[in-house]
Amino acid sequence: MASIAIKNLFHEKVRLAVTLTGIVFSIILTAVQLGIFLGFIEASTGIVGQSKADLWVVSRGVTHVEQGVEFNEGKLYKVLADPDVAAAKNHIVSLGAQAKKPDGSDEGVTLVGFDLDGGMGGPWNITQGSVADLEIPDAVMVDELYAENKLGVTKVGQVIEINKRRARVVGFTRGVRIFTSQPAVFTSFKNAQSFLGLNEDQSFFLVMRAREGADIEALRSRLAGELKDVEVLTTGQLVYRQGMYWVFGTGAGITVIVAAVLAIIVGVVIVAQTIYAATVDHIREYGTLKAMGATNGYLYRIILTQAVLSGLIAYVVGIAASLVISRVSLEGTLAIIVNWQLAAALFVLTILMCCTASIVAIRKATSIDPAMVFRG
Repeated sequence: MASIAIKNLFHEKVRLAVTLTGIVFSIILTAVQLGIFLGFIEASTGIVGQSKADLWVVSRGVTHVEQGVEFNEGKLYKVLADPDVAAAKNHIVSLGAQAKKPDGSDEGVTLVGFDLDGGMGGPWNITQGSVADLEIPDAVMVDELYAENKLGVTKVGQVIEINKRRARVVGFTRGVRIFTSQPAVFTSFKNAQSFLGLNEDQSFFLVMRAREGADIEALRSRLAGELKDVEVLTTGQLVYRQGMYWVFGTGAGITVIVAAVLAIIVGVVIVAQTIYAATVDHIREYGTLKAMGATNGYLYRIILTQAVLSGLIAYVVGIAASLVISRVSLEGTLAIIVNWQLAAALFVLTILMCCTASIVAIRKATSIDPAMVFRG
């Protein structure tokens, strides 16, 4: 049975190539659209998700960290008094900063101020410089993807202005994408206060790490009851809130979701069409098998085997092409993320689409009259 399916599949190589092309196209289309969605989520939640904090304290009603509301940092001492808190630090994320480029034009930036000794909320994927370099007064770190085209920065040591204050670039990160297109600028918490003109006792957020073995949810609940006018959220909860705001609150993410769903639908249609056409083109061969006494179950297995083989070959080609596209996209600000979870989901989806599409073809093949083989 398997040998018949393989011979039938490879008998006409041009027809096989057309079939595989359709399936490969659907895989790439689906992978790219879902990859754009994953890139969208990463760009909108990266600052929170990469913070290495267990809990965040935010002003009540804050829907996304880029628009934090300041509060008195005296809450820090109440947090530190809890025996289950291993470390807690002040933190700032704000869109309220303007950078002046060397050509004199302005560019909005996402200012991230963190405690250099806390190990939380700082930059990641550092390619030049180090966190220690941010101890220099007015030192900042920017991302390579946005440095030149957004900020006019080409090298370490270059000076720009942020909110009319001098800022010296001491390092670069790579791949810290921001959905708002306002590039992230990392600096020390004290520098961020100066850039934004905040009082020394004001902070936008608190980030904290729980003591090893502590019940994080119990700690969150306890602190939420003790602190006034703020919310205490786990990093996961804040990532979810952040994602929900940018995906649904702004409406921008809906477009990405719709495109991803349409890509899946188009993929199903393409696969169904190609598998069905490939089966109908061999309808006389199936009639011959029935005339020779083949059962419907035997034909089922042949067609399903062909569908699975087509899916496997197309998947290997399609996912390889998708990974290349993903790799190229990572060189720019729009990331198409094809991770192993998406690759695994696409594998299951591809095989499922091929097998589902073959059901229609099976009905066509099993309903033929064997006598058609002997007609002219």
